[in-house]
Amino acid sequence: MRYIYHYPETTGPDGDLFAAGPLKDVAISVERAGFDAFSLSEHPAPGSKWLATGGHQTMDPFVALSFVAAATERLKLLTYLAVAPYRNPLLLAKAASTLDTLSGGRLILGLGTGYQKSEFFALGIDIEERNVLFDEALDVLPLHWSGEAFSYQGKHFSARDVMARPRPPQTPIPIWIGGNSKLTRRRVARRAQGWMPMSGGAQLSSTARTPALGSSSELGDKIARLREAATSAGRTEPIDVLYSYQADGLSTPAADADRHREAFDHLEKAGVTWVVVSSGTNEYSATTDFIDAFGSTYLV
Repeated sequence: MRYIYHYPETTGPDGDLFAAGPLKDVAISVERAGFDAFSLSEHPAPGSKWLATGGHQTMDPFVALSFVAAATERLKLLTYLAVAPYRNPLLLAKAASTLDTLSGGRLILGLGTGYQKSEFFALGIDIEERNVLFDEALDVLPLHWSGEAFSYQGKHFSARDVMARPRPPQTPIPIWIGGNSKLTRRRVARRAQGWMPMSGGAQLSSTARTPALGSSSELGDKIARLREAATSAGRTEPIDVLYSYQADGLSTPAADADRHREAFDHLEKAGVTWVVVSSGTNEYSATTDFIDAFGSTYLV
């Protein structure tokens, strides 16, 4: 099992985006504590009503993770997640390959189809086309990263004999896809390197327009079927699974540690390979206290 720290997101329209502490200093603390990766999410144009009812602002994940890369040496860098339909796929591919190159091959490209209608409208993208646009991105990303000339006719673009260099260090950059639907799992089995199911409960599932995840045993069944489907599709590489762990009491990591260790053990037996945690803190000292306590309790 490997562990990711997700930089805390401050909710509300007036929340301080950096209340948890300076990004550089937090990232250094995360690496020092023994975490394996650092993640950031994406909302380029969140609606004010959503912010007023618990939504949050974000940084641009590619720019901010580049900053994290410069401050660290070994942390993987996860977009958790970037919304593929928001960008022309060639621009998405270039941002990803640039970050992977500058970081020495540390990017994990977490992608989703998106769910906020107001954000789609603000960006001039038809939400009804999101699945078509997502699949186009899955087509274009490996072509772009190959460094070879290619052509591709998309729904809203036409790439004719284009070539992008330099090639990113990773072949390919790992793509992890978020969501709980059968369609998501089919995409992962055939075309991605990881699955990021949403574990936030019924309310989050409704907001994000994805089915509820179900119990840990149901999760294990879905992971097993996903990997069987990948094998049937001729895939030989392992498929990672990321689980967002949000159990009560985790804000004090060293308290009731046996319960959390047991939960991590159950997740690993179900087939989970990565766990993401966050501290929910809004001041730097509390953030570093959480990071250090989690590291000394679970990562040594």
